[in-house]
Amino acid sequence: MIATKAASLFLRRSIPTATAAASRSSGRVGAFRMMSSDTVTFDLTGSFETHNLDTAPNDTIEMTKEELLEHFELMYTMRRMEITCDNEYKARNIRGFCHLYDGQEAVATGINAAFDKEDSWITSYRCHCTALARGGSVASVLGELFGNVDGQTQGKGGSMHFYNKEHNFFGGQGIVGAQVPVGLGLAFANHYNATPGKPMQVAIACYGDGAANQGQIWESANMASLWKLPMIFCIENNHYGMGTSIDRHSSHSDYYKMGNHIPGVRMDGMNVLAVKEGMRFVKDYVGQGNGPMYVEMMTYRYHGHSMSDPGTTYRNREEIALTRSTRDPLEFVKKTLIEAGFADAQQIKDTEKRIRKEVAEQVKQAKSSSPPTIEPHLFQYVFSSDGGKEQNEFPPHIRMPDFAKSKWY
Repeated sequence: MIATKAASLFLRRSIPTATAAASRSSGRVGAFRMMSSDTVTFDLTGSFETHNLDTAPNDTIEMTKEELLEHFELMYTMRRMEITCDNEYKARNIRGFCHLYDGQEAVATGINAAFDKEDSWITSYRCHCTALARGGSVASVLGELFGNVDGQTQGKGGSMHFYNKEHNFFGGQGIVGAQVPVGLGLAFANHYNATPGKPMQVAIACYGDGAANQGQIWESANMASLWKLPMIFCIENNHYGMGTSIDRHSSHSDYYKMGNHIPGVRMDGMNVLAVKEGMRFVKDYVGQGNGPMYVEMMTYRYHGHSMSDPGTTYRNREEIALTRSTRDPLEFVKKTLIEAGFADAQQIKDTEKRIRKEVAEQVKQAKSSSPPTIEPHLFQYVFSSDGGKEQNEFPPHIRMPDFAKSKWY
């Protein structure tokens, strides 16, 4: 039996040549060990590069059939959800800002697989799929995008502001890079609340290559290093800051080395197995009190920066098509499932059909909801006089633009 070889690490700052890409995509799978009929050890050789580290993630990962199928189902749900968002935006059912994640699904799925529910996660405004992975549903995500009260933040946040405290997901941030200092605060809280002698829960702040040179990130890195906080600075390098390539907007594009003395790992962000193993290593290192770490995910977004960006003025369609055909994270998992003997092509098609149906049903559910009303929804979760114990407390006075319509309680 042959298992699928880990996708080649996208280390160069440009798209690989067609010849090299074709060679990789046609290659067969590397070495693996069959542990049992439902467990396989996969080869991850070449998936990682390290900086200022004496150790590194393992070159293999053991996976069960159930685990790999679960990862595939989550990633395919993410893909269908984002495609639905694209269609609903074009139909004008979704308004305002909307940043899609298709192409980067392996990053969020792999991080989530390596993390505990108690670990803290904050990310950028490209946050729909992270919200889904971190305890959300298609209905709650789409409901939020439709501006309805059954959305994940009750129709008040929209595309960029998801939140799920129960799953320690502290949302997307509408300001570029602003999530990183907040993530530092989460890391400080985890350090402060840690049980002596036990590993700490970690905090991760995900941001794009376009934010990587911001001053607030350098300041956060300095504080995290000084205090040895369990902080992960995760750069999702999709190679474009809005419409500007990394070669044009950053003098230093080895982002995993940007912490200087702070250790770093670069990993193949199109391979969910590599992300899972890599983040297991990072979580263990940081959680043991060794201080922060930089992580660079080499990934790619298929859509433009946002729905207002066609994504083809600063890159050509051939580049996008080449990445889809040679490095697509979903196709990698599908091929892995088949060649490991975990599923056949028909079983995968049946799974995809089921998920498409489930997504369509949840979209209908999201549409059946209604927008929040002025009372009580507009004023909920705004005011608290007792440290947040009573989350629906109304302030004594809310001044409306028309003073005559102001509220007294």
